[in-house]
Amino acid sequence: MAVAGLLIAAVIGLSLGLLGGGGSILTVPVFVYVLGFGAKQAIAMSLAVVGATSLAGALGHWRAGNVRPRVALVFGALAMVGAYAGARLSVYFSGNAQLLLFAAVMLIAAAFMFRGRGAEAPLPTGGADRRRVPLARMMVPGVAVGVVTGLLGVGGGFMIVPALVLLARVPMKQAVGTSLLIIAMNSAAGFAAYLGRVRIDWEWIGAFTLVAICGVAAGTHLVRYVSQERLRRGFAAFLVAMAGFILYHNRAALLPGSVAQAAAPGASASP
Repeated sequence: MAVAGLLIAAVIGLSLGLLGGGGSILTVPVFVYVLGFGAKQAIAMSLAVVGATSLAGALGHWRAGNVRPRVALVFGALAMVGAYAGARLSVYFSGNAQLLLFAAVMLIAAAFMFRGRGAEAPLPTGGADRRRVPLARMMVPGVAVGVVTGLLGVGGGFMIVPALVLLARVPMKQAVGTSLLIIAMNSAAGFAAYLGRVRIDWEWIGAFTLVAICGVAAGTHLVRYVSQERLRRGFAAFLVAMAGFILYHNRAALLPGSVAQAAAPGASASP
């Protein structure tokens, strides 16, 4: 099981480098279903892994000119506030409820990405798109992404990328790079709120992060060879598949009269 977990860590890194998100969509289920951690513990550890891995990926995208610093700083600052608040609110939700909300948010994000045809603005000749994104357009999605990050233990890339593409009109490849920097900021704020409230297995965080960083380096290199349209549609399909997996494994919590705790291993881990 440990070997399988580390192999999936490489896939997590690859998805972050290639798609700008999706890493924590895999990390939480892996920690719960493969490695046997409780849901709340897995959520906290996921934030540490995805945050560190995303920061490594953001550096590669920065060198390639695929990061919008102003967008990342503004969106990231708003998301950090929301992430800290969301993590504090998580005490009022059971582990199963968090996983079910997790799947629902993924399906919503996938729907927006499938519908977002034509949203990617073309890059101008000779460099990155330098158009300024209005602050007002980023406020609501920035805080909302942060709350979801803190509450569900996700870096938020599966929401950040659609928000940047569809609302801020950032081209897909720039949205991928910018998303990674925002995820790193966002995850740090959410993880800080969990410290002292759940037990953290630092050895697994270190091993998982090291392997995932190797994957993110590969994904950052490959992103230049994939079209924006294929990235967007592939990302949406990936979200639907993972949402279905989580809903299936938590199906008992959706049935009338069922015992929710039976759905996910360790779901009721102490906060």
